[in-house]
Amino acid sequence: MKDELRKGFTDILQAAGEIGGFVEGINFEKYEKSSLIQRAVERNFQIIGEALTRIRRIDPNIIEEISEHYRIIGFRNILVHGYDVVDERIVWDAIRNHLPVLVKEVKKLIET
Repeated sequence: MKDELRKGFTDILQAAGEIGGFVEGINFEKYEKSSLIQRAVERNFQIIGEALTRIRRIDPNIIEEISEHYRIIGFRNILVHGYDVVDERIVWDAIRNHLPVLVKEVKKLIET
């Protein structure tokens, strides 16, 4: 695997780990009340989306192994450009339901 790809995948795993740490032990209500946690989570989702964009440029075939890469990149764009319309319930859903799938897929790619 090219070094640039490995770096991108590592960045994704690191950002996902940070998101997990930020929300560990809290529920949605606490997340919703903490702009600090929200901003930290959103920044890491931006990093994930940007890493996927770079990976796509380097190897358009390998990105197809990430099942929701188009949605994740689109989510990054919403967080960056549509910051004023971010629905925290959607972010929370991404944390709980979609992030674990992404982590699993990225780990599988790194191991191959």
